[in-house]
Amino acid sequence: MSARKDNTEEKILDAATTVFVRKGMDGARMQEIADEAGINKALLHYYFRSKDKLFDAIFSKIIGFAFPKIGQILQSDMDFTSKVEQAIDTYIDLLLKYPYLPGFILKEINRDPSVFFKLVMKHGFNIKPILQIISDAMDRGEIVCMKPEHLVVNVIGLCVFPFAARPVISFLAFNEDKAATQAFLEERKQEVKQFVLRAIEPK
Repeated sequence: MSARKDNTEEKILDAATTVFVRKGMDGARMQEIADEAGINKALLHYYFRSKDKLFDAIFSKIIGFAFPKIGQILQSDMDFTSKVEQAIDTYIDLLLKYPYLPGFILKEINRDPSVFFKLVMKHGFNIKPILQIISDAMDRGEIVCMKPEHLVVNVIGLCVFPFAARPVISFLAFNEDKAATQAFLEERKQEVKQFVLRAIEPK
């Protein structure tokens, strides 16, 4: 019974993610999510009583996939460049799993940034320890000195932009060839790691 329940909940979350990305929070309807999941609306309401609860559950699932792992990596005893490499791998794995996530989040931030910020605060994400870890690595001479915020934004930008601009990249660079676009996105792990390490390692 528990496995069946877990499977139904997973189907609902996957369906809701698809509908939210396609329609946005305002445009999504519970009936459409139920249809996408292949269940009736009553069963959907049994699991999630409202769109807000569903959105919260999706966000929690996505955060649970990546952020704890990234936190463990950054707080480990590895050298800083290894931390950067593993954090990039984890972040791009998240984006490969949810390729339309950046566009969805940007759409929701433009709609109502307070909703997104409340969810981030609710799940305890805090960038200050990350900035301190970067500053400590600079103090030890492991990486070149820069404003830690710039390094964070640079890494996020290099990881996120190809996914946020996926339709444009697919059209302009790959003539809308899905397989070629997917291969390009999977190559981003190695490309981003090499680019970042070249930029931060002392000469």
